[in-house]
Amino acid sequence: MNMNPMMIMQLQQRLGLFQNDHPKVMPFLRAVGENAMQEGTVIAMKVTTAEGKTIESNIKINANDVETMKMLMDMGKQ
Repeated sequence: MNMNPMMIMQLQQRLGLFQNDHPKVMPFLRAVGENAMQEGTVIAMKVTTAEGKTIESNIKINANDVETMKMLMDMGKQ
C-alpha cells in the first residue's frame, strides 16, 4: 500500500481537528483497545442521522480483529 506523504500530513491535521471537536472519542477507543479487545467481545454501533433515522449493527471480535487492532495501536504509538 503506497500512501502519499501529503495525504498522510492532511490526515494527521484532520485527526487533530477531530480530537479537538470530540475529545472523549480517542480515550474511549484507547480504553476499548487496552481492556476489551479480545476474542468474543461484541462491539455494538448505533448511528442516528440528523433526520432521526437510526442504523445499527454489531460485530463479534475474532482473532484476526484482535491482531489488526494491535497493529493499529502500535502504529499510533510511533
